[in-house]
Amino acid sequence: MLPWNRIRRSVAALLLVATATLVPAATAQASDAPSSGWNNWSCKPSASHPRPVVLVHGTLGNSVDNWLGLAPYLVKRGYCVFSLDYGQLPGVPFFHGLGPIDKSAEQLDAFIDKVLDATGAAETDLVGHSQGGMMPRHYLKFLGGAAEVNALIGIAPDNHGTTLSGLTKLLPYFPGAEDLLSTATPGLADQITGSDFLTKLNEGGDTVPGVRYTVLATKYDQVVTPYRSGYLEGPDVRNVLLQDLCPVDLSEHLAIGLFDRIAFHEVANALDPAHAKPTTCASAFS
Repeated sequence: MLPWNRIRRSVAALLLVATATLVPAATAQASDAPSSGWNNWSCKPSASHPRPVVLVHGTLGNSVDNWLGLAPYLVKRGYCVFSLDYGQLPGVPFFHGLGPIDKSAEQLDAFIDKVLDATGAAETDLVGHSQGGMMPRHYLKFLGGAAEVNALIGIAPDNHGTTLSGLTKLLPYFPGAEDLLSTATPGLADQITGSDFLTKLNEGGDTVPGVRYTVLATKYDQVVTPYRSGYLEGPDVRNVLLQDLCPVDLSEHLAIGLFDRIAFHEVANALDPAHAKPTTCASAFS
């Protein structure tokens, strides 16, 4: 007889390791006032950058660690930049984005209201990594967010779910595994290809009127699989494969969001398309 208990434990451990690669391990206490110039609640948008930018972390991330690269990059370019924590579970510090995604979208809604009140802006632009690029679509579609958002830029988002390189297809073979995942970490279960959450999210089309969408993907993504599942269809959508901009860029799921300045350059272009400059391998040095 096969040692099913041992196999179940092994698969569960493998799933946890795989999902842990969605974002880096937290190395700093998430806070409302990082020291690198963002979450400055006295910041007022300029005429050249009239909309504040809200950064939305990925699964197992937080408002600081996910943005140690991109937030200072945007602040240096004159943007008012803010980031939030969402999807917290009781007793789990630092590692967020694990709660039900529809509830996380409500947290995003409240945070954006706070940002707009503080800055006096009418709209914001959103930049999200992994789950953070997909979750805002619930806010846009079901919580009235389209009236408050000009653009959504997803960095390796799992807009149509992920198979985690096929690992999620093993869940039905292990009794109780799916129920355990849904109960303990609903934010993970919601991201599996074919979940009820994603089915509802994508019914009737991927986009809502009045919002510009940009998706940045990498063919080396080992978390959002297949990587094309991040792409969106609809008007005002631009799907970008990082390797089409720089063929030698080997960034995978983590790197594209954490420190890839080629991806950062394309984010800046998406935030200000009227002044966009071609993104090439040389953009890594700009």
